[in-house]
Amino acid sequence: MTDVVTFGEAMIRLAPPHFLRIEQTSSLDVQVGGGELNVAAGVSRLGLKSSWVSRLPRNPLARLLENRVKQAGVDSSAIVWADEGRVGLYFVEFGAAPRPSSVLYDRAHSSISSIKPGEVDWKEVFAGARWFHTSGITPALSDSAAAVTREALVAAKQAGVTVSYDLNYRGKLWSPDKAQAVQEPLMDLVDVLITTEEDTGVVFKIKAAGKTDDREFKEISAESYKEAAQRLQERFKFKCVAITLRENPLVWRNSWSAIAYADGKFYEDVKYELEIVDRVGGGDSFSAGFIYGYLSKNSYGAAVRYGNAFSALKQTIPGDFNWSTLEEVEKLLKGASLRVSR
Repeated sequence: MTDVVTFGEAMIRLAPPHFLRIEQTSSLDVQVGGGELNVAAGVSRLGLKSSWVSRLPRNPLARLLENRVKQAGVDSSAIVWADEGRVGLYFVEFGAAPRPSSVLYDRAHSSISSIKPGEVDWKEVFAGARWFHTSGITPALSDSAAAVTREALVAAKQAGVTVSYDLNYRGKLWSPDKAQAVQEPLMDLVDVLITTEEDTGVVFKIKAAGKTDDREFKEISAESYKEAAQRLQERFKFKCVAITLRENPLVWRNSWSAIAYADGKFYEDVKYELEIVDRVGGGDSFSAGFIYGYLSKNSYGAAVRYGNAFSALKQTIPGDFNWSTLEEVEKLLKGASLRVSR
């Protein structure tokens, strides 16, 4: 029986070593990742049973990806296997101040972008499940992927499964107007929205007082995030809104925290000062820790704390997946030392 089901695309990730530019490298590090798969891997690492739903082509790259899924302890039995399409690729070029890191996508015509309603037996997938997670990346892939996202959300609600949705806006996949038009009707089916203040402003045009359209913020006011969370809850009637807070004065030095708003209360946590190793997947690890914290403790406060700590630890680990342990998370929650662990 599965605790957590996720649905979305995963890709092969290729990155030049040693801060090389893509055009100058002679080798590439191979990882796999994708928002919803990262969440499934994260909750599995923390001790929950997870299943990832996607659509993959019958080829060696897809088998490589599935092998990594299984290695992470995630059930792959609900994958739809297709004779057409491809596995998407993405390239990460690591920067250093003042040059930011960057991502280059090569994901057009991926198998999941051709997924159609009726291909997944959602009733079977959600049998016995407690939580369903997806994100705004999945409906951005194609109109048919958006239709299947809605189909999955409807099926999850019919099965009595709690639904979380990471807004996760990607400007390289669709415009703000298209993102709003497609996603607003989905919000009636969502219990927990996970987002950033920036994505909230882009997609739902909800901005805190005094904010501009500039998406880069070095000094962040927690009050502005609280205002955004309240306005989201008032507008869409979510059970909970969780907003992650990142400050990035330098590429490899960030601070990270989060808040949640539920039942008319704010739940806050400490701010972690991070020495970044790899920030990709940090938000997904927050979602995974949040889901674990709520399902294990039945508390939004615990959800924020576990999500915040799990995400902070992820950003010290290469790759999209979070290989931290529950023991490490709970040590961090208690104020773990930075001394060498012997």
